[in-house]
Amino acid sequence: MSRPSDLRKILREEAIAARERVADADRRTWTAQIESHLDRLAPRLQGSCLAFCWPHRGEVDLAGWVEGWLAANPARSAALPVVTAPATPMIFYRWHPETPLRIDRYGIPIPAEAEEVHPDVLLIPLNAFDDNGYRLGYGGGYFDRTLAALKDRPVTVGIAFDLAHRPTVHPQPHDLPMDWIVTESGVIGPLGRTPKN
Repeated sequence: MSRPSDLRKILREEAIAARERVADADRRTWTAQIESHLDRLAPRLQGSCLAFCWPHRGEVDLAGWVEGWLAANPARSAALPVVTAPATPMIFYRWHPETPLRIDRYGIPIPAEAEEVHPDVLLIPLNAFDDNGYRLGYGGGYFDRTLAALKDRPVTVGIAFDLAHRPTVHPQPHDLPMDWIVTESGVIGPLGRTPKN
């Protein structure tokens, strides 16, 4: 019988490979649909500081959507997550379209200037997700560790293409479900928690 960790590893590899095979035209169409769903969801979340992830290995690219979200209201701010050390919670550095970026140890762009902020909404990429809102990341546990460490947990919005859906991602006891999930088909949620009012 396979261990959950082995099942998760296989599932992760299959899900990433499937996402990386998506044709450019489909990626553009699906991303535009996700952006449209986010346009409708964002007012319900009432966030003023939103964190997102720079796309990695074929993830949904939301930089353009975040730029538009910022431009719509000068009181808003955005951030990117930063890993400062292995097995520690992430921190968030302010990002705007003109922010100079540098490459971190994982090959992911992060803000070159360390202006820490505290987002109230997180857009979190999902390698895979299930009907209960659990996600499968890259196995480092950074998002779960970060959410557990935050005094005021942000609203979490998982972002993925439909092809990432699985019946289960074999969640572990420390895993936390997303509050919402957005794919090209629409918005799923609220799931694990009701977002802050």
